Amino acid sequence: MTTANHRNTQPSLTPDDIIRLAQYHTTAPLHPFLLSPTSHDTLVSHLHTLPPSAVSEYTSSLLSLLSPSPSVSTSTSTSTLLTSLLNSYINLFNSNKIPHDRHSLKTLQLFTAHLDNIPITQLQSISDSIVSRLSQINTDPDESQLLDLLPKCFNIIFNSTEIDKPRDSVNALFDRILDCNWSRVLLVKLVSISRDFQFVDKGRGRQFAEKVFDNMHCVELQDLPSLVYQLLVLASKGFNKREIIKGIVFFFGTKMHMKKTSYNIVREVEGTALLYVNFAVKQDPSLGQEVMGLVRSDLQVIDHFVVGLLLSIARIRRYRESSMGTLKTALSTAYKDYKFSRHCKWLPDGLKEEYLQNAILTEKAVLRAVNESNYGREHIVPSIVQLGFVLLESVEEINLKELENTGLVGSQELGIQMLQSLFEVHDMARNEIIEQCKFRILSLKPEQSLVIIRLLGSLVQNYSYPMLEYVSHLKELLDYFGFMHNKVASHLINVLLPLIKFSHNLQDYIILVVRKAMFRRDDHIRLAAAGAIINVILAEKRSKQNRPCPYQESSSQASSSQVPAIPHGMGSDLFKELSGLLQRCLYQQAKVKERIYWGLLKLVLVDPLTAGEVFDFLLPHFLQYYKEDGQLGIIQSIKMENGKVCIVEPLDDLLSCVSWILILQPQGKSDIRSDSWDSFGFSLTQDTEQAGGTFSGELFSSALLTIRKLLRNENLEGLLGQMKDPASTPQQGERYKYSAQILSGVIEVILNTLAIELEKATNDKKIDLEKEFVDLVDLYGSLEKYTSTSAQSTQSNGTRKGIARSSALCLTYKNESDNMKSFKERASFLATPSIHQLFQTSFELYKNDAVKSVTTSQVHSQATSNSPNQHSRLFYFILNVTLCQTKSFSYVAKDDPLKALIHGDIKVLGPPLLKLIWLLMWPDQKKKDANGKKDNEDRKGLIFLALMCLKELLKVSSQNLDEMREIEDMLAHAVGEDASRDVLEAEDDDNEQVNGINNQREELFITKIVKPLFSELLHAKFYHEVEILCDITNMIGSMSSVRSNLLGAWAIYICKTSDVANPKIAKSVVTLALSCTRAPNDMILACDMALELVKTMGSERQTLLEKSKIYAIINRSTETAIASVLLQLAESVIIDMDRLSMKLKAYLTGAYKVISLDHDGKQNPYFTLEDTLYQRAEAVVELLSSFVVMNLKDPQAEHLLRSAAKFYKNLARLSKFHIAPKGCKQILPSLKCQRLVEVTCKQLTEPLYKFVEMMQQKQQDSRASKGSINKIKRENRCIPDLIFQIEDYEKYLILLSKASKMNLLRHAKRSTARDFRILDPQEQEDGANQEAQPDEGAAQDDLVQDSGDASEKALSPETGSTLAAAEDSDENMIPSAKRKKLGRIVHDSDDEA
Repeated sequence: MTTANHRNTQPSLTPDDIIRLAQYHTTAPLHPFLLSPTSHDTLVSHLHTLPPSAVSEYTSSLLSLLSPSPSVSTSTSTSTLLTSLLNSYINLFNSNKIPHDRHSLKTLQLFTAHLDNIPITQLQSISDSIVSRLSQINTDPDESQLLDLLPKCFNIIFNSTEIDKPRDSVNALFDRILDCNWSRVLLVKLVSISRDFQFVDKGRGRQFAEKVFDNMHCVELQDLPSLVYQLLVLASKGFNKREIIKGIVFFFGTKMHMKKTSYNIVREVEGTALLYVNFAVKQDPSLGQEVMGLVRSDLQVIDHFVVGLLLSIARIRRYRESSMGTLKTALSTAYKDYKFSRHCKWLPDGLKEEYLQNAILTEKAVLRAVNESNYGREHIVPSIVQLGFVLLESVEEINLKELENTGLVGSQELGIQMLQSLFEVHDMARNEIIEQCKFRILSLKPEQSLVIIRLLGSLVQNYSYPMLEYVSHLKELLDYFGFMHNKVASHLINVLLPLIKFSHNLQDYIILVVRKAMFRRDDHIRLAAAGAIINVILAEKRSKQNRPCPYQESSSQASSSQVPAIPHGMGSDLFKELSGLLQRCLYQQAKVKERIYWGLLKLVLVDPLTAGEVFDFLLPHFLQYYKEDGQLGIIQSIKMENGKVCIVEPLDDLLSCVSWILILQPQGKSDIRSDSWDSFGFSLTQDTEQAGGTFSGELFSSALLTIRKLLRNENLEGLLGQMKDPASTPQQGERYKYSAQILSGVIEVILNTLAIELEKATNDKKIDLEKEFVDLVDLYGSLEKYTSTSAQSTQSNGTRKGIARSSALCLTYKNESDNMKSFKERASFLATPSIHQLFQTSFELYKNDAVKSVTTSQVHSQATSNSPNQHSRLFYFILNVTLCQTKSFSYVAKDDPLKALIHGDIKVLGPPLLKLIWLLMWPDQKKKDANGKKDNEDRKGLIFLALMCLKELLKVSSQNLDEMREIEDMLAHAVGEDASRDVLEAEDDDNEQVNGINNQREELFITKIVKPLFSELLHAKFYHEVEILCDITNMIGSMSSVRSNLLGAWAIYICKTSDVANPKIAKSVVTLALSCTRAPNDMILACDMALELVKTMGSERQTLLEKSKIYAIINRSTETAIASVLLQLAESVIIDMDRLSMKLKAYLTGAYKVISLDHDGKQNPYFTLEDTLYQRAEAVVELLSSFVVMNLKDPQAEHLLRSAAKFYKNLARLSKFHIAPKGCKQILPSLKCQRLVEVTCKQLTEPLYKFVEMMQQKQQDSRASKGSINKIKRENRCIPDLIFQIEDYEKYLILLSKASKMNLLRHAKRSTARDFRILDPQEQEDGANQEAQPDEGAAQDDLVQDSGDASEKALSPETGSTLAAAEDSDENMIPSAKRKKLGRIVHDSDDEA
């Protein structure tokens, strides 16, 4: 008995025995004690008796022993053991009786492998207990170890067939997880295990992602990279990809700044996140598609992280082009939106500011991404280089002047700043940037190459020492100097010049390259080489001067140990060394000589001590064309080359250069002479020394005096050379023309010197100089008959004009686009102060009538016998010079030394211009009566020319509000004393009509200048002059809203009171009134004028008025011009609507996705934009509704049809945008939208059909002449498009009505104008025969329409009947029988697809 009991009782195992067995256990059978059901309680009890540190080891050993036995997995007793063991372990874990460490984690992972053997009911209980304690997980990550059991528990329950509704059971547990509060530890753990949740549907997955990103800001920084990685892994498994990508982008773009920690650490974390995204996209390309789709769907989300993300993805080949294109599009869209807001006057100020801030933030996002590229994201450096050059090669969306004082820099400047910052921070990127610059300069078009050269110049200026390492690359680029475009070659040398003071080797290489280029056959390259020689000499002179150099203030200054050995002595004077090369330039074509002459003047401006050397250099060349008696060899300076007459020596430029150098010399110092002339390799001949016997400076001075005397005493034939018949041969005529041009330039040079002397002259000396001034102007005017073929006309009324002679100054341009014009604006040889002085002298002569006592020679009197009186000739000359000076001002760079010398402060010309206008408009009555009609014609021409000068002067400062106000103040004060009291008193009534104009600063220019001048010009019937004045007024009105309102009110008053019959004047005045009236009053004014036009242009001619009773400017003579202005206004508004509709689409897209339009109430930008857009559209409807009842001429009727088609296209697009996407809740159309639909249907659509029907009736009544056939063909292109756009609009209204359950087409009426087919006149007889057999004709029509194009399909009877039936139906349902044909007829445009 004892033996039997001993055999039935299995020996028990201690915990140590179990641990030991687990360590040495193989595939042998388990110990019988472990398989006995009676041992379960003993095994579980050990969990409570063992020390806490040994519990996890014991449990894991026991689980490892149970796992390999095949009998264990099927044993019910083992299942009970595992259940009891797991429940006990969980209780110990939750009560903190055992440590939470790596051993407990290993144990729980072993439990996971045995969960299949645990009953479903127990798994539900276990899952419920774990979920119930989620809120207790706070700061310790080990507290969340139990959550590793949840994925498999949930999946087993979800797939179980033992319980009812397993899906609902699991979803209930998951909903409890979503509802509880998540700590940062819990959040991280849930993300890590959620990838194993196989049961989560899309809706709960979206809720899970939203909660993760809502609480993500609580996660520690060190945990964020791993969390991002887990989220990306989750997304790669198909778990709500778009929501996860969007959440990551939104968090790092907007919420990351909430972290209160080191900014550098934050940037490092962002860099790690970018690396993880890059790796994830490589593994799963679909994630890259989600990123691109997210950014493209809403370009408003562009921030620094999005920029970095796109740059990171661009490192993947398949996404390189799309990423770069997306970034470029985002910047381009921001710039275009800002440009649009700047020019759209009816856009609310809030939206304008929003567009500006969006553009600024986009630029800052790009720059921030570049500046942070050295914080764990070096992998995006190649992408930054690529993006920088992409922006440099892009077309600038905004004029650089429009960017001033806005905070924007533009795409090209942004690219320069990006690459410049990259060059400073990343040494590894420098070589790539320089190589890319070299490649693109040589391969791109000149306009694009010049932008790359700007980048190279910026690098040279700011990082001179680092650039010295790449001198060899620059030399390779210079080897192509002779093969480059001349502008590219010139700019390249200019940007490299700052480096020559650090590298003598580079300077020598530039000289070598330029010397070789002088032997090229290409004239343009030789011209560039000549400019390069001068610039090298100037740079060498500046480097020797003790002046602060901006290149020495570079932020990249190298230390004393890093500075390369730079030779202090740059050799002897470079001007002397290159004298031989300069001498060669004097044997080149005239343009090269001009470049040299003005370059030598710049040299004297930089270093006045070189004046003597310059005189010595020029003297031998000058003596080839100058004789002892003062005769200039003008004939010798013109030669015949290749059968064409050309100027080989620009004597006027040479004399101007010499004259300026003499003027710049201190008093009594004009005899400066260099003792080193022999170093040039030649000397003056003995004859020259005997003839002159003076120094070169004195010889030049005496030569100029001799030439001045000769010009006063010699006759014209003696100056130009003897010629029997100027027009005997074309070549002789050309010679005289060029000779006269050179002589005109010489006269301007002498007059410039004379004006400087006049400023200081007194008494008799001043009288003599005034006489000389008059004589020279007479001689200048006498040359007109020889230069008339080349002189540019500045007047359209046939009045005699002066010669607008342009010099050939060597000017440097501010930007490349100006230099690419088909013509170059040239400055006069007279400086701005000289022109101002000549104005003053002419005013004195005019005032004192000194001109009457001036006697001229018989030759001069014969030459000017048919010219206006003397003071008119003086003013003509000065105004022509002034016009040339103002036009050339904006084309000269600010840093050009010649700009300060010749142009100076050009604003000083404003007061004398206005004073001249005042003298001409209100002359002395006695003089006016004596001179009669001839004087009136001269006065008209002078006023026209003076207003042109004033317009150009104001245009120079139109981009700068402060400069514009300064000029206006000067002009207002200039006429303060000269304005007639009677004129100002006559304007008092006008002031009352403009709401009380007073003497404030904003109103001085209007009250003192614009209004009296306009009234007098209009009274004198100077119509061309009135047009220019309207242009000036419009220009100044755009600079200030206050001034614009004042001018608008005044212009409206003119429209109401002035009975103008000239169409051009009426058009200018109405345009001024509309442009200066702020929105929405401008459209109200336009609608009022359109209603008055109906009274003068209606279809019933017998009841029409001769002129409007409200707007006197509207009459039979002006109605056509005014109608064109109003139609142009409507078209401009429709074009603006086109862009704003796309903005509205962005808001609606966001609303249908996640954003509620009501979250900000009425402050939401969507409501502001919608109200503004629909209000403007309603005004367009009202304006066009007036035109459809007018009897318009053919061009205006076509304009109306085209504008109406564009308008309906915009309406169709807006209607389509309101339709909710599939699966989204429909947003009801606003009251504004409903009102627009109603007004359009009632006031525009139905009258338009009648208008079209009337036009067709006119076509049938007209004869088949050539003109009528052409008109029919033009209209045949407009009418089908209009009908198609109307029906397309109504189609989307039907769809919107069905989606919103609102009958938007209740005011629409069917029109028979839809059911027609346009016939040519030759087909009308056939059409009449078809009408006799309607059934057969209808069948034939169907066949024709089925084979025709889309426009013909839109006009088919089926289309009209289908839409009409839909409109007449209460439910707005489309008949199913017609649905197929409707789908075939109406097609979406490309931009709607």
